[in-house]
Amino acid sequence: MKTLRFIPLLFLTACSTAPKLTLFPQPPLADTDNSTVRYPEVIHAYHVGRYADPNDGLVMHEQHVVYRVEENTRWDLHPATIGSNAFLAPSAHDAAFSPVPVNDAILAEVNSQRFATAQIMVQARTLSAALMQFQSALQQTQTNLQQTAALRATVSEMKQRLAALEAAPGQQPPFATATTTNEPADPLSP
Repeated sequence: MKTLRFIPLLFLTACSTAPKLTLFPQPPLADTDNSTVRYPEVIHAYHVGRYADPNDGLVMHEQHVVYRVEENTRWDLHPATIGSNAFLAPSAHDAAFSPVPVNDAILAEVNSQRFATAQIMVQARTLSAALMQFQSALQQTQTNLQQTAALRATVSEMKQRLAALEAAPGQQPPFATATTTNEPADPLSP
């Protein structure tokens, strides 16, 4: 009997209705030309005659058509024209393609930048000329240093030879037999 008491409660819960979920279909998109957004795929049909299967000689194919996708669909990356129906709102105007705003302050700054650039170019040319002169002077100095070293070695060698000749007391130099005067030698003298 105790279970019979709960039966009316069961009917009460069964009578309660849940709110119905109503779904409204979305309105279809306006007819847009998808060719401005994506390129269509390119499909070619090839007519194939009768042939034996190259993988299995017991199979023969009858004449049929083979369809091959030559190019898949891809995005059209070219900018959309003004009158096209693109899915997205047009993007903000690119500043790189807009004309430069012109006023007196901007013109003065541009002119000062041009003047500064011209001065820097003149200074660069002057510096380059001075650098070339310095390099040629350095090359001349290196040549002079080499010549000076060679001359010092020659002078040192001559000093050694002269010292060796002066150190030998009994030998007379080969030019000692010559006359010491400017008069010609007398052919009759002994």
